[in-house]
Amino acid sequence: MKQQVADSQVSASASVGVGAVPVNADDSPSSAVVFDRASVAYGRLPVLEDVDGVVRAGHMVALIGPNGGGKSTLIKAILGLVPVVRGRIQVLGRTPARARQDVAYVPQADVLNPDFPVSVSQVVLMGRYRQIGWVRRPRRSDRLIAAEALAAVGLAHRGGDRFGTLSGGQRQRVLLARAMTQQPRLLLLDEPFNGVDTLSQQALLSAIDGLRAAGTTVVISTHDLSLAHLACDDVCLVNRHQFGFGPTAATLTPERLRAAYGSAALELRGEGVIVAHP
Repeated sequence: MKQQVADSQVSASASVGVGAVPVNADDSPSSAVVFDRASVAYGRLPVLEDVDGVVRAGHMVALIGPNGGGKSTLIKAILGLVPVVRGRIQVLGRTPARARQDVAYVPQADVLNPDFPVSVSQVVLMGRYRQIGWVRRPRRSDRLIAAEALAAVGLAHRGGDRFGTLSGGQRQRVLLARAMTQQPRLLLLDEPFNGVDTLSQQALLSAIDGLRAAGTTVVISTHDLSLAHLACDDVCLVNRHQFGFGPTAATLTPERLRAAYGSAALELRGEGVIVAHP
């Protein structure tokens, strides 16, 4: 039975860093991303404040929170595209801008026009341009890497098709394959399952599991709490402030979700499963 819950009076400051790994671990090679009471802003407008915790190398961390709460902005800050106005963010032992060459990013909506006459294989090969440059032709090894990435997302048979003819879920799989060809140490995914069919979601998760097995760290923005429970090691719960950062079960509690989502939070009792809607 679903029951709407009232706004919690738990403050953001009371929850900051609860369950988080101490930030003095930032010099360890096991730390992929370090948030040290980081606040980010667009101009003078604060978007997200006081994020504190560590993303361990090889782990998968979910960014959870309502729309407009700062999840996408935090991902852009990890990429060095949004300034950190207080505190700091360290990525792979460097500043976000210096680490960007080792980071791959799959945005919510790709800028690639689906009507543009480009094949699926060509889209995936775009991920290799950082290594080969924009004026050099892809080598056989680059094409092999792209083919393996396309096979990993279950679309090897669609390589010659025009990108725009694919379904939304298939396009998302192609964009993940493009990111995979960069062979990143850190993969950032912004709402990758929005509007994606079940088959594509399973293919995406399988490919992500393969990356993690190879040592890639994954940070994923999502509204799917079931995914966070089943697939993620840790959760960063945010809505303008941080409401928790740590192991999934300890962070996605009814109290924290009520605090982060307010009246939009729903609790499904019985099995103790927590569901939240943006």
